[in-house]
Amino acid sequence: MTLLANARILTMDAGMTEHDRGWLRTGGSRIAALGGGPAPPPLAGEEVIDCGGDIVMPGMVNSHCHMTMTLFRGLGEDVDDRLFRYVLPLERQAITPRTVRIGSTLAALELIRAGVTTVADMYYFEQEVGRVVDRAGLRGVVGQTLADFAPPDARTIDEGLALTEDLAGEFRGHPRVTPSVAPHAPYSTGLAAMARVAEWAALNPGVPVQLHLAEMVSETEWAARTHGCRPVEVVDRAGLLRPGLIAAHCLFVTEADMDRMAEQGVGVAHNARSNAKAGRGIAPVAGMRARAIPVGIATDGPMSGNTLDLFAQFAPVSMFQKLLGQSRRPMPARDVLRMGTIEAARVLGLAARTGSLEPGKEADLIRIALADPRLHPVWDPYATLVFAALPTDVTDVMCAGRWLMRGREVLTLEHDRVMADAMQVAGEFGAVVAAIDGARA
Repeated sequence: MTLLANARILTMDAGMTEHDRGWLRTGGSRIAALGGGPAPPPLAGEEVIDCGGDIVMPGMVNSHCHMTMTLFRGLGEDVDDRLFRYVLPLERQAITPRTVRIGSTLAALELIRAGVTTVADMYYFEQEVGRVVDRAGLRGVVGQTLADFAPPDARTIDEGLALTEDLAGEFRGHPRVTPSVAPHAPYSTGLAAMARVAEWAALNPGVPVQLHLAEMVSETEWAARTHGCRPVEVVDRAGLLRPGLIAAHCLFVTEADMDRMAEQGVGVAHNARSNAKAGRGIAPVAGMRARAIPVGIATDGPMSGNTLDLFAQFAPVSMFQKLLGQSRRPMPARDVLRMGTIEAARVLGLAARTGSLEPGKEADLIRIALADPRLHPVWDPYATLVFAALPTDVTDVMCAGRWLMRGREVLTLEHDRVMADAMQVAGEFGAVVAAIDGARA
């Protein structure tokens, strides 16, 4: 049991309740009670923490990520064809259960230090990712990726679905790790494969579906050329445009597409920073949210967006919508923070358990220190967090009532070991990259 006292609590509940000087009590894995004013007397054996006016808020929710790709971070940044020159060859030659384990562990360390307590991941050898998420103490939706471009762990859709079965068998019913099936994208799986995934998902209703959707102009061209429609409609024809679908990106969606997505109960993972970095465009987030489509903030993979913290995403999310609207008014800071917490939890189907601080919910929370001059004065705590705060301001992280980090020290992972393993794999990858470059010289 833990009693947090003298805290500035941002609950992110339906009423956006705040307590300027409040308290919160945990019991087991859940929030037992919270309120404003002086804390109640401590219970026997309870740890009492005086937060000194620091912010206590829900742990952040990263709604779309490729954790293993920490090992690709910064590779070929200025190379137009880096996907075909580096990424696919590296994945086929060097992505193994071992490298997935090491790369996703590096990601878990970064996530915890940035105040992220829940992450949605999709990649290969996803059982390894699920085990890392579990060992790190995080909450996660882990998706086995299926594709038709010879991924490193499954040569066919049948093999990919078999791996998904194994993933679901290992983590079904887990208190923090949710298994998922993740067809890569409409253009990289095709209508028939997506239809098979839809059939499988219908037989496994507790297993959410993740995919990239309407991410590129070339995808829109493929859909028109191959099916005479748009990517959203292709997914709908396959039976995958359904309640609980986690659709990443959704840059190139029309008004009709958004209407269809809203009708079908789709959630969107918005990757503002990685989309902009690739020069692809700005998603119509305001239009989606106006239709009550839940939109969560996400980082994408660390090769695309480089960092896994949501602080780096917050300002772009707001600024890009302001640019579209040519006004300061669109996408206010409190909406951005909702998209990084409770709204992202809705996208992942976890809003009943996490994303806000409420009695009975899981004790997924973070403490953010307000000691740095960069954060003052605090006229609006949401604006402070969205436009001024950094991951290093997060001092303490709890997930399911367990401390994952105290005083900036991660308790569930060995920092030096994680870093050493990652650097060793990076050296191995470097040899492959050198061979690729040598062959092209």
